[in-house]
Amino acid sequence: CCLLPHRYGCSSVSRRPVTRDQLRTSPNQPTMCGIFAIFNYKGNDARLQAIKHAAKLRHRGPDWCGARVLPSKTPGVFHALSHERLMIVGTKEGWQPFHNGRLTLTINGEIYNHMQLRTKVTEGYEYAGDSDCEVILPLYQQFGKAAVDMLDGMYSFALHDLSDDSYLIARDHMGITSLYHGWTADGAHAVASELKALTDICESIEVFPPGHYYSSSDRKLVRYYEPVWWDQQYLPTATPELTKIHDTLTRAVEKMLMADVPYGVLLSGGLDSSLVASIASRLHRERQQALGLPPTKLQTFAIGLYGAPDLEAAQVVADFIGTQHHNLHFTVEDGHDALPDVIYHLESYDVTTIR
Repeated sequence: CCLLPHRYGCSSVSRRPVTRDQLRTSPNQPTMCGIFAIFNYKGNDARLQAIKHAAKLRHRGPDWCGARVLPSKTPGVFHALSHERLMIVGTKEGWQPFHNGRLTLTINGEIYNHMQLRTKVTEGYEYAGDSDCEVILPLYQQFGKAAVDMLDGMYSFALHDLSDDSYLIARDHMGITSLYHGWTADGAHAVASELKALTDICESIEVFPPGHYYSSSDRKLVRYYEPVWWDQQYLPTATPELTKIHDTLTRAVEKMLMADVPYGVLLSGGLDSSLVASIASRLHRERQQALGLPPTKLQTFAIGLYGAPDLEAAQVVADFIGTQHHNLHFTVEDGHDALPDVIYHLESYDVTTIR
């Protein structure tokens, strides 16, 4: 099937229709939004370049595309930020790039602690909507680059500050979201969720490292995430607290259920996915009871070859925890046929990643 948008446009002002064929860039369902931005671009076609290269990410965001061009302090030099959206939180608003007069932001991700930040840190700011990602704007206005380390979530973003013509690029602590950046022959700096959006415009490309930000003011990458275990010589000495492990895992699953759209869980029948599915199923029931909603089962999914032991194990777990389970089957030939698409979208030949 092909996901069709409720609304579709490519500007913060104008909107244009999109055809089914234009959206069918991938046989796979999208999983995250996609971003593309280019800074210090020399030329009057910055907007066209942003739209052109962001279009290579349209399989990630079928619900909306937007672009915004900003002048720099240098005549004839521009900044362009664009976004391909998959709606998860704040579905009635949240059209990107965000813009509040001073700051422009394009982001792929979810900010789990956005409600705490809204009420405790950025109180008084006039939000345009309920999007979890919009909180970055007032947070940056108040704390600057230090705002990055205050975010609990998975994200990759590019932000431009009109007040001093600076920009900031950041990626979440563990690199859950993908991000690449590169430079054109004349020195423009581009960033994108996938490598394929940069190959036609950049002369050199690098993986943007997890747990880092890049500030044009400093012109260097800065590591903001430095846990104690990052030191290879570090050895924990505390006795494991099972209750703390249980509660921490439960909180981690709970915050990932933040969504204004239906959600599901991939279930392989192994220990990790079974624990996550079990916790998610319980939290799903508790949430429905608290909201007074009719009870529905959590949707779980497994995919594999016919007769695969993983599918059998997943069904056993699903029956035990009480989910609405779906088994998706493919043949060896299907797997071979899908390899080019899998490699194209994952941008990796790594065997573990592909399988």
